[in-house]
Amino acid sequence: MLAIIRTGGKQYRVNEGDKIVIEKIDGIAEDKVSFEEVLLFDDGKEVKIGAPIVEGVKVEGRIVSQKKDKKKKIVRHKAKKRQLTKKGHRQDITEVEITKIS
Repeated sequence: MLAIIRTGGKQYRVNEGDKIVIEKIDGIAEDKVSFEEVLLFDDGKEVKIGAPIVEGVKVEGRIVSQKKDKKKKIVRHKAKKRQLTKKGHRQDITEVEITKIS
């Protein structure tokens, strides 16, 4: 089974057993999560495309871990002013294992 879900403003293609890294959602490790916004569902026989969401289809998973992503470096430079500003940012992310598509 295949599904495309939307969470955190992004879309993810998932199968049962996949591990995906998404933007942070509330919960701790081993918590169950449910994704209601399913945009496409394919069970091998029939493909359902939502307009915009497929009704009656739900993707379930469990949180594997909560962590931070790699550091992103931000540099701001003003030409001819000798001004250079450096910043860093680490986004909070959640790793989720997809357990069931129904």
